[in-house]
Amino acid sequence: MNPRLFPEWHPQDAIQLTWPTPTSDWAPLLDRIEATMEAMAVAITRYQPILVSVHDAEQRERLIRRFDSLGIAVENRHFVLADSDDTWARDHGPIAIERDGRVELLDYVFTGWGGKFAAERDDRLTRTLASLGVFDAPVSSRDFVLEGGAIEADGEGTLLTTSACLLNPNRNPGLGREAIEARLENDLGVSRVLWLEHGHLEGDDTDSHIDTLARFCDPATIAYVRCDDPQDSHYEALAAMERELKALRREDGSPYRLLALPWPKACFDPDDGHRLPATYANFLIINGAVLVPTYGDAADFRALQVLSDAFPGRDVIPIDCRAVIRQHGSLHCLTMQLPRGSLNPALSPP
Repeated sequence: MNPRLFPEWHPQDAIQLTWPTPTSDWAPLLDRIEATMEAMAVAITRYQPILVSVHDAEQRERLIRRFDSLGIAVENRHFVLADSDDTWARDHGPIAIERDGRVELLDYVFTGWGGKFAAERDDRLTRTLASLGVFDAPVSSRDFVLEGGAIEADGEGTLLTTSACLLNPNRNPGLGREAIEARLENDLGVSRVLWLEHGHLEGDDTDSHIDTLARFCDPATIAYVRCDDPQDSHYEALAAMERELKALRREDGSPYRLLALPWPKACFDPDDGHRLPATYANFLIINGAVLVPTYGDAADFRALQVLSDAFPGRDVIPIDCRAVIRQHGSLHCLTMQLPRGSLNPALSPP
């Protein structure tokens, strides 16, 4: 049977998180990023478990005490000792497919977004988790560079991505569009790859990951970032991306339902003044809810409204991500969903 790439809204066993450490790039912001991730943990565990990779036993014991104080149910939290370089589980976590009615986890090569940052421990993390018996699904390694934030799936064979990322020579040099499409089709079972040629966010280290720009909400609906300020440096590129999205068609020839997400005011790093990649497209779909990044901006409420319309029947929960964008990611980047059938049911919480 051909593989099938799960959409994010497929029922989930857990959300994977990788906790920050004092030795990581988060050191100057550690209190703030931990507070943000605690808020995420509280929100997620109202609906499903979390799987948290921690640096050492001391960090695990501290988090157990903290999660107890936050009222996070013991059965909804699983800690595993697995060292890492950074916190971006979306890109160093496994990519899940269905094969012969079972979940299979694909472990792609992670190079720190084309060698920009140290990534050796992150690249080993999925194999480490597998060796510790965390998963109830086989883990297959792939000799191909691919990050979870670079691809969007509709669950029906269509994959959405950006040329700026997947065709970047810092990922899989020597492979052109046709070769990369063939690899995605073979590994993930997709029958169509839709490429966006435009769109970017200043301050983004990922070379235009699709999860910062445009996201499937269901097989017929795409929520995307729209800049409404002609004076903004993003305006032309995002207007061109909007035109591309309007020209895309579903496999049956019908247009997509497009939902424009608002544009928050520009956010800048308080230390050196560079622009930070604030985006509402970096939301997370979980069982029964959607977590939405917010930035203390008037546009936050409009973003929550748009995504409430996109996900009827799901709770929509804001998470303040002003600390997260200081390291050039946002909410979705910190997480990886593990579809139902991924997690070892014998995994014991502390």
